[in-house]
Amino acid sequence: MNDRRKLLIAIGASALGISWRAFAQTQKVQRVGILLAGSVSTAEGTSREIEQELRRLGHDVGRNLLVLVRNAEGRLERFPTLAADLIAEKVDVIISSGTLPTQVTREATSTIPIVFFGVTDPVGSGFVQTLARPGYNLTGVSPINVDLSAKRLEILKELFPRTSRVAVLVSDESNVPSQVEQVQIGAKRLGISTHVVRFVRREEFDGVSKQLRTWRANAMFVPDSSTHSYNVKMLVELATQLGLPAMYARDRYTDAGGLVSYGPNSATMYRRTAYFVDRILKGAKPADLPVELPTHFELVINMKTAKALGIKIPQSLLARADRVIE
Repeated sequence: MNDRRKLLIAIGASALGISWRAFAQTQKVQRVGILLAGSVSTAEGTSREIEQELRRLGHDVGRNLLVLVRNAEGRLERFPTLAADLIAEKVDVIISSGTLPTQVTREATSTIPIVFFGVTDPVGSGFVQTLARPGYNLTGVSPINVDLSAKRLEILKELFPRTSRVAVLVSDESNVPSQVEQVQIGAKRLGISTHVVRFVRREEFDGVSKQLRTWRANAMFVPDSSTHSYNVKMLVELATQLGLPAMYARDRYTDAGGLVSYGPNSATMYRRTAYFVDRILKGAKPADLPVELPTHFELVINMKTAKALGIKIPQSLLARADRVIE
């Protein structure tokens, strides 16, 4: 090869390199923040589902789209700091899991779009004006836990007909009282007594266990909340220790050994959350994106736990179950 040809190739390669770098520098790197409350393993599962769906929707996660996860790991007082950190990172969208994280994030910014999931009552919490026309910088997916609360109690009674004294385990979050109210309305109709007990920390375990024994609870009900999402194993452990059938709002409890859950499929919620993020990153405004409600609710029964408790699950209920854990 002569010297002139070598020189032309070198110049061409150099020009190509410069133009490629210039092109790469013009590509906008978008950032999505995720604010979670749960355990490390739960947070990893949640973010993984969301990232996978974002990839399926055409985003190059890790290159043109960065996902920044901040997890309070059950320490709810950390939410303001974590939300502020995501804002400082100049994220384009913030995903918030549950009512309390969404409340904190909304207080921290009125301009960055917020996509929530797991928010029990978006309208009642003041996050949106209406489900159809959110109106503010928030939208997302709601599991409508308030409306499902009485239904969950009915299923618990069907599964364990001797249910008569139900301990309702609560946290301090604002979305819990409305769920408890509906449980109590349903309990009155079914002739069931309820006993509301606060349970949010490991140090309270023995005291709560003693309360439930003294009151002679024969079943347990766990409303949905960010705190409970972190304490899945602890809540399942309490029911196991006391030998109580328990109803939960999320399938993550039955996966962890809880007896029965009834609610929207978690993975589906995460995928729909990614859908909202995708729309916003492409220019849509949260105010114009209607809040999505689940169209299907999954009944999950853990047969291992049922056998350990000596409970024979009615065939009619097994036939309706979407998933049975053997």
